[in-house]
Amino acid sequence: MLKILLPVDGSEACHKAIAHFIQLLNWYKEVPEIHLLNVQFPLHGDISMFISQENIKQYHQEEGLKDLKSACDLLDQAGIAYQYHVIVGDVAKMIVQFATEKQCDQIVIGPRGLGTVQGMLLGSVASKLIQLSPVPVLLVK
Repeated sequence: MLKILLPVDGSEACHKAIAHFIQLLNWYKEVPEIHLLNVQFPLHGDISMFISQENIKQYHQEEGLKDLKSACDLLDQAGIAYQYHVIVGDVAKMIVQFATEKQCDQIVIGPRGLGTVQGMLLGSVASKLIQLSPVPVLLVK
């Protein structure tokens, strides 16, 4: 069975990409195993001096679930089974690491649509994924 990784950030572009991906599922011989992944940015500074690790972990989990809600709702409405995951770290690196560890066959991501100049200045997760990932990346607009 194919394993597909759908990185989710809660953006409108991501929502559109997931909706479009659902329409593309008939491309596959059988419905793939779908993993939704939300990567939270680590908290900077000495925040752990004031807040417990358990509270920080809970915060990341809650924020990740908020970002995942729209994608989960779309897949639930379509009757498609999935697993979801929330991790913390550098977004592109963590997506590649997760896809490699789970032996995913494909990463499906929606580019944010910042445009060429803004994408170069700000750095694009999709661009980084294409460069870093040994797993094929499908960009869905």
